Amino acid sequence: MFNKILIANRGEIALRIMRACREMGIGTVAIYSEVDRDSLHVRTADEAICVGPPPARDSYLNEVNIIGAALITGAEAIHPGYGFLAENTRFVEICESHGLKFIGPSADIIALMGNKAKARLVVEKAGVPVLPGSGIVEDEKEALFFAREVGFPVILKASGGGGGKGMRVANDYDELKQLFNIAKLEAKSFFNDDRIYIEKYMPHLRHVEVQVVCDEFGNAVHFGERDCSVQRRHQKIVEEAPCIAVDLELRNFMGDMALRAARAVDYKNVGTVEFLLDEEKREFYFIEMNTRIQVEHPVTEMVYNIDLIKEMIRVAAGMKLEYKQRDIMPEGHSLECRVNAEDAASHFSPSSGKITMLDLPGGPGIRVDTHLFQGCVITPFYDSLLAKVISKGATREEAIHRMSRALREFRIEGVVTNINFLRRILNDAFFAQGDINTSYLEKNQILFEFAKVPEVVPAY
Repeated sequence: MFNKILIANRGEIALRIMRACREMGIGTVAIYSEVDRDSLHVRTADEAICVGPPPARDSYLNEVNIIGAALITGAEAIHPGYGFLAENTRFVEICESHGLKFIGPSADIIALMGNKAKARLVVEKAGVPVLPGSGIVEDEKEALFFAREVGFPVILKASGGGGGKGMRVANDYDELKQLFNIAKLEAKSFFNDDRIYIEKYMPHLRHVEVQVVCDEFGNAVHFGERDCSVQRRHQKIVEEAPCIAVDLELRNFMGDMALRAARAVDYKNVGTVEFLLDEEKREFYFIEMNTRIQVEHPVTEMVYNIDLIKEMIRVAAGMKLEYKQRDIMPEGHSLECRVNAEDAASHFSPSSGKITMLDLPGGPGIRVDTHLFQGCVITPFYDSLLAKVISKGATREEAIHRMSRALREFRIEGVVTNINFLRRILNDAFFAQGDINTSYLEKNQILFEFAKVPEVVPAY
């Protein structure tokens, strides 16, 4: 086992990793930008090193300074969390060249699954169902030909994409012509790779992902599925586990397909295989594989009683999985709401400022993963995620009620948040019935209107 791990991240995920390390008796090294000097992850770590000025490119993406911090402090491994360098193949290779263990899959696997068009071909060859899709489309004419073959709507995707970025939906030929070059420019901007491919777009399906864990000895298991259908512009807002549209038979089948995809690339460590699910036909289609820990991993941890961060560390340290698939069953239901510093009344524009008052929720079945504390400053330099509120109940209904209570208790001043918007979703009849898919928010524009109305919160 490792004696010391450097966490190449910030915010709640850095704290999450540090807590797992502390429970395992592993020392931790935090990195931070100049503006994050007083952050909670810096205070919590055993050691901390500044790696640059506020812009991420100069600090949390500064490979030279991060590697230097690991070597200076004697860290043996680096945990990337999510975002930043988590899926950067060059960084993985640099870690390996300096004798540092990257806690995640190899650079080759990250590169393969990061190329979405190539990943489609690999998993399809392994027998995993995929949506009708193209290879890389070189020009507008090729894109129009494919769209004519499969029919509209279609979605243009960045080959090097992920995280819901670099996607454009075209509903007809004129729209496809307008969006083709825009999609290429966005792909270049987000991922430094302007290659795009096209898939048949099916907007009324559920977005369901399967959590897999694979060790270095050929053992692999899955920990069921998460429903991530509540999205705004392809960005997840509310996630839950298990998916109410998935029964045991379908769970086993989807899990088997997820493991088949993982084995097709000899995957090692923790990963997520994402599908679109047609619940009426009981059919599903591969979207992509994320080669890192997901933001929404806590809902899986809650219903399967597992610490996925610890599993990542154990696998990276060369340990075997300690469980069999037949022993893995969900218990209860869990929801996660992402509390962001954004103003729903102003097109969800980011908010920044000093936290002048903070009351975090608690009580039975509630977990809060956050880096907030009263007096901390939310800057405009990084992601707007402030906290993840996770609830667990014996049933989905109880999990929803507990989440509603928790969001009511969550009091924060100094920045604008989306808490009111989240509460509106939880109170929506369609959501309560589980009648959701990736078009859920688009179909329920009233939720956005409600979010603009100031809410009177009674004093406690």
